[in-house]
Parts: sequence; structure tokens; C-alpha cells
Amino acid sequence: MDITLEQPVRARLITADEQELPAPATLRYGSADPLAVHIDFPPEISLDGDGATWTFARTLLAEGLRAPAGSGDVHIWPCGPARTVLEFHSPHGLALLQFDSATLRRFLLRSYAVVAAGQEDVESAVDEGLSALFGSV
Repeated sequence: MDITLEQPVRARLITADEQELPAPATLRYGSADPLAVHIDFPPEISLDGDGATWTFARTLLAEGLRAPAGSGDVHIWPCGPARTVLEFHSPHGLALLQFDSATLRRFLLRSYAVVAAGQEDVESAVDEGLSALFGSV
């Protein structure tokens, strides 16, 4: 049985001139894709007006809550004791968002209740990903 967690969160988008704008989002985790965390942003705060979803490793979120982590399109680091910064890179630019660290930790702990850390069925996830990639699904 597939289980999906969804948790609305409030983020603060940090602009180029260092203003902080509210940015609603939804954290999502599913047992069908146990290695990944998703953050969904609504259309009203995306550049193209279609909304946006960022997907990255659950382990990256866990690491980024403790120390700077990530290479490539997603970087995460603690910003003092109460906030965590997520930095997203795309061909359209960069987005820098601050989240409440306690909220991210609670979500992470809830995800571990669905699929414990280290208990992800990696082989199954790889098979499903390859099947989707090559149209065998």
C-alpha cells in the first residue's frame, strides 16, 4: 500500500534586494518513491504561473538540517538555530527560500515513520524509474 504525506509549510522567498516575501509550499513524501522529498509551489509564486515542484533526496534534507549539503541544483544549509535555507538552481535563475527548521524536522520524522531511514527499497525504486524512463510502465 502506497502512503503519501503532505504538509503545508510557509517559506520566505529571499529576493535579490534581500526582501523576504511569503511563499506558501507543500512538502510531500510518498512510499512509492521512498528516496525523494518533493516541495510543491503554487502557480502564484512561480515564474511561469504554472506552479513548480522540486524533487531531491530525502537524505539531502536530513544532511542540510545539520550542515551545508548539496551540489548541483539543490543546496540546503542551517541558518542559525531556527531556520534552514533551501537554494534551488534552474535555467531560469535561482530561488533562495528560508523554512522553519522545526517544521522540516517534523516532516522528516513523519517520513521515517512511513519508510525508515535505510529501509528504502532501492532496487524497486530503480526498476520503477527505469520502467518509467523507457516507457515500460
